[in-house]
Amino acid sequence: MNVGDYIKKLRTEAGYSQEQLGALVGVQRAAVQKWECGKVQNLKRETIKRLAEIFQVSPVSFVEDDVSAYQNIIPLPVMRKIPMLGDIACGQPILADDNIESYVDMPDTIHADLALRCKGDSMIDAHIYDGDIVYIRQQPTVENGQIAAVLIGEEATLKRFYQDGNTVTLMPCNPQCVPLVYTGSQIEEIHIIGIAVGFTSTKI
Repeated sequence: MNVGDYIKKLRTEAGYSQEQLGALVGVQRAAVQKWECGKVQNLKRETIKRLAEIFQVSPVSFVEDDVSAYQNIIPLPVMRKIPMLGDIACGQPILADDNIESYVDMPDTIHADLALRCKGDSMIDAHIYDGDIVYIRQQPTVENGQIAAVLIGEEATLKRFYQDGNTVTLMPCNPQCVPLVYTGSQIEEIHIIGIAVGFTSTKI
């Protein structure tokens, strides 16, 4: 298998179009097409580095004539530990020691600050199930429709966030679950922890 075929295989398995992969790397679709057709023999060092990060494979596999030699061993991503939140004590900063249940490993390529363990089945249509670990990047606001970790009183929940004027709706990804709607002064109870950027699950 040559490098062009290898890139196409990785792209297809990841579900990216040529245009999407190009956007991730920072090149036009035509460049990706040339790689896959074998019209570019030597990729730039920065391109190799970015492709390796995107597909979590060894950079060496993009510079060898026959990359099939690397298919029997899978390079693991670099990991780092982030705090897993448990019960949240009222009035304390989110990452206060008393709020941290444990620490979990997370791929270094995911830009997240903390993790939550999903409870219940309210997010199953987003393929997030009870017991799954969701990685959260801390930020005070999110866009409508984004999946966010939200603090309601002392409890953190994961829902799609919507705000229309003085109404906040926390929408589950399960038609059998009821949306949580807050209006007027009730909005003061709602505090966005951050946006969900990834999750690990044993059910997919």
